[in-house]
Amino acid sequence: MALLIGKTALVTGASAGIGQSTVRRLSAAGARVICAARSRERLQALAEEIDGQAFAVELDVCSEASVDSLLEQLPSDWHSIDILVNNAGSDIGGRQLFHEGSIEQWAGTIDTNVIGLMRVTQALVPGMIERGGGHIVNIGSVAGLAPVSGCSAYVASKHAVHGFSESLRTDYAGTGIRVSEVLPGMVKTEFAATRFASSERGDQYYENYGLCLEADDIARGVLFVLEQPVHAVVSQLVMVPDNSK
Repeated sequence: MALLIGKTALVTGASAGIGQSTVRRLSAAGARVICAARSRERLQALAEEIDGQAFAVELDVCSEASVDSLLEQLPSDWHSIDILVNNAGSDIGGRQLFHEGSIEQWAGTIDTNVIGLMRVTQALVPGMIERGGGHIVNIGSVAGLAPVSGCSAYVASKHAVHGFSESLRTDYAGTGIRVSEVLPGMVKTEFAATRFASSERGDQYYENYGLCLEADDIARGVLFVLEQPVHAVVSQLVMVPDNSK
């Protein structure tokens, strides 16, 4: 845990679920955390909870202007970001056959999960190069490793995240920048409620699925990845529910 003391981290999608849990875990480990998402009210409450160790910033990863203004929104002593956790994600309209959804929904999934992730990464990598190190953690999915019926756009986006993460690691080998991917199985969060635009349907989805991981399980995985010695890189960490019991 001493490895994170004094480090500055940025977590996207920090207003709920995995992102929120990750903020809490990283701050408890001694890092200062920039909580980034579109919901300023939720972010502010989280930052106040972690008094002095967190800073809330409104960020829409799908907006080039929003990402371009990221550093401008931060106090100067928060500009040197050592850790990026790309967690923001979307699957609005998911869990239906491809032809049943709209291309706008599918494009939105790709824009958030892939282009948004790349946009934020590109904004922060130059600073990491200049400082001679950093750690990028992309939240992928087991859907990036295998097909899932009714999730064509989401699966495509997570395959892209997987390929991007693997290639990014080779791009920056020898620079001190580490790249890791955490690939969760089913996690019970607000994600399903957002996907279906219904809390009741979201809750029912998880109940029907069975045993799920919790958001904090994935946050612990992120922390594990970040706490490895500087000469070791966890390239992929796959986390799934234990359905053997």
